[in-house]
Amino acid sequence: MQTVLIIIHLIIVLALIGVVLLQRSEGGGMGLGGGGGGGGVSGFMTGRGQANALTRATAILAGLFFVTSIALTVMATSTRAPRSILDGAAPAAPGQQAPGAPQGGNVLEQLQRLQGDQPAAPAPGTPAPAPAAPQQ
Repeated sequence: MQTVLIIIHLIIVLALIGVVLLQRSEGGGMGLGGGGGGGGVSGFMTGRGQANALTRATAILAGLFFVTSIALTVMATSTRAPRSILDGAAPAAPGQQAPGAPQGGNVLEQLQRLQGDQPAAPAPGTPAPAPAAPQQ
């Protein structure tokens, strides 16, 4: 369904581009509407009738463009499940660390521990072990 709506949306976009380019601007558009002669692209309708038809076609195509854009947005967001930034955060019990949580130290030390290069440092707030007394 979404693919069909995208194709319809693209057809509307191309038609809207064509209708806008056919309209006569103050500078004569792309040279197609000037002169007032019987030939050229503008020869099938005259002045006021052409302006009304092209203006009406532009308004209808613009409305269809907005409708298909909104429909595509609704379809895209309806297939995605809502999620929260708190979903990934697992609360740990007091005094326990969540598995895989960093064990203190700076970022480099944490990465080295994750790679297994360095033993874990004591958790912050715990006293450092006393150095062993020299033996005699």
